[in-house]
Amino acid sequence: MSGGVGPINDISLPKDDRPTTPPSSITTTTTTTKRGFLSFRQLNSLAVIVILAASGLVGFQDLAFLVLSLVYIYVLSVVAFPSLGPAREPTVFNPRNRVLRLYVSFAAVVGLFLPIAYIFEGIYEGDKEGMAAAAPHLFLLASQVFMEGVAFSARFSTPIRVFVPVSYNARRIFTLMEWLESEFGKEGGDGGGSARRIYVGRILAAANMALWCFNLFAFLLPVYMPRAFKKYYAAYYNVKDV
Repeated sequence: MSGGVGPINDISLPKDDRPTTPPSSITTTTTTTKRGFLSFRQLNSLAVIVILAASGLVGFQDLAFLVLSLVYIYVLSVVAFPSLGPAREPTVFNPRNRVLRLYVSFAAVVGLFLPIAYIFEGIYEGDKEGMAAAAPHLFLLASQVFMEGVAFSARFSTPIRVFVPVSYNARRIFTLMEWLESEFGKEGGDGGGSARRIYVGRILAAANMALWCFNLFAFLLPVYMPRAFKKYYAAYYNVKDV
C-alpha cells in the first residue's frame, strides 16, 4: 500500500553498489525493473482479495468496482492519457524520502495489518457482524495495492497512477462510514463479540476514517494530484516539441 505514491520499495541499488556503466545502460536497467507486473506485495494483496471474495464477506458492488476500475484504466490510457514511455514518465516524489516511507508504513499498519488481525480475531470470537463491516474496507485497500502495481508498470502514464489511489480512497470512505455505523451500533453478547473487542473495533474504524480522510483531502487531492498532472503535461509537451 502506497498511499498514492506508488511502490516505493521498488528502488535501484545503493550508490556504492551501482556498476560503472554508461548512462544508457543504467536507464535500460531501471526500465526493466519497473516492468515487473506482480511484486511480492501485489501477490499478497491478490491473496487477500481472493480470500475475502471467497468468504462471502464482500458485496457484489465492491467486486464490480475492482473489475470496472481495471477496465477503465485501460480505456483512459488509450483515449485520454497515453504513456510517454518508461524513460519519460515523471517521478512525482522521491522514493527515498524517509517521511514518505514512514507515512506509507503507518498507513499500512493501520489500514491493512490491524484490520486483518481484527477479522481473524472475529473468527475466534464469532463476531460475524464486525467481520462483515471491516471486510469491504480491507478488500478495497488490498485491491488498491494490487491496482497500483498494475498502474505503476511501464504501460501506464502518471495520470492513471493518480486515478487509482484517488478513486479507491474515495470509494473506501463510504465503506468506512458503514464500518463506523456498525461498530457504534453494536452491543456485546450475541454475535457482537466481547466488550473489549467492541471498543477495539470502534477505535480501529475511527482511526481508519481519520487516516484515509486525511490521505484523500489533505494529500492526494491538494498535493499529489496537482503535482503529478503538472509534471506529466510538462513532460508531454517536451515530447511533442522534440
